[in-house]
Amino acid sequence: MSGDTDQGSTTRMIFCGENSLAEGLRLIGFETHPDPAPADLERILRGLIRERANAFVLVDDRLMQSRTPALRQVLDEGGRIVVMAIPPLAGPVRLTSWVADRLQALFGPSTLDTQERK
Repeated sequence: MSGDTDQGSTTRMIFCGENSLAEGLRLIGFETHPDPAPADLERILRGLIRERANAFVLVDDRLMQSRTPALRQVLDEGGRIVVMAIPPLAGPVRLTSWVADRLQALFGPSTLDTQERK
C-alpha cells in the first residue's frame, strides 16, 4: 500500500521497530523490519539513499536515539525520505525528535512529560 506522487513514483512505507507494532503496520501495507539493530537501520537507509527512493519511515525511539550516520544524513537533508519516531507501546512516552527538543527548550522540560498529566 504505497502512495503515488505527482511524478508517478512510488513512496515506500517502512517500519523499523518493536515486533509488537510490526504486525499491525504490516497489515496496513508497511514493509516491516521487527526488532532491528542499529546496523540494520543503517543498511536500510543507505539502500534508500543509494536508490534515490521516496520513503516514509517509522522508527522506534530506541533506533532514533542510535543516530546512525545514515539516519543523521536523512534527518539533516530532508526531502525524499521522511523519518518519524514513534514511542513504544509499553512504558512511558518520551518523544525524541528535534521538534520535542525545541519544545522543551522553549517551554521547559515538563512540557512533554505525560506522567505529570492527570
